[in-house]
This record gives sequence, structure tokens and C-alpha cells, in this order.
Amino acid sequence: MKVNVHAVNFTADRKLVDFVQERMNKLEKYDDKIVASDVFFKVENTSEKENKTVEIKIHVPGDDFIVKKQCKTFEEGIELASESLERLVVKRKEKIRAHI
Repeated sequence: MKVNVHAVNFTADRKLVDFVQERMNKLEKYDDKIVASDVFFKVENTSEKENKTVEIKIHVPGDDFIVKKQCKTFEEGIELASESLERLVVKRKEKIRAHI
């Protein structure tokens, strides 16, 4: 799966990009038809501690899934967003299987 990482107004370090790639590759074990994913990192200018936004968009033939999470760290946001995507992908696959 091709993973595109977009860091808005800052540069993502190699460690963060590798972490994203690793988590996105885990999604492939739930559905091997995932074509690509776009990961967006944004830092909000607020006084709150949870000012980091992670938005993941995955492309599956026939569907696109978008999950957005706001957390204290990007790693935590990636974990939560990828867990949500796992549930969405599994749910979609079960729905398709039910119609066959």
C-alpha cells in the first residue's frame, strides 16, 4: 500500500513517517484491496494540550474512509485513528461477504 504523509506547517521526522508506514501496513491484513492512504498531520494553535490533529484517508476500490483524531501526540492519534479504520474495514468486508 502506498502511504502519503502530509505534515501541514512543519516537517515530519523519519521516525514518525516510519511509525505511520508500520501502522498502515497492519491494515492490509484486514483487507488486501487497500490501494493507498493519505495521512495529514496538523498542529492547532490553541492553549489546549490536545492540539495535534491526525487525519487518515484510505482508498479502497468503491470506498474511501476518513478518520480524524485530535490528541496530545501524533503517535497516539495514529494509534486511535488506525484502530478506528480497522473496525471500518472489517465492517465493510463483512457487509460485502453478506451480499455474496
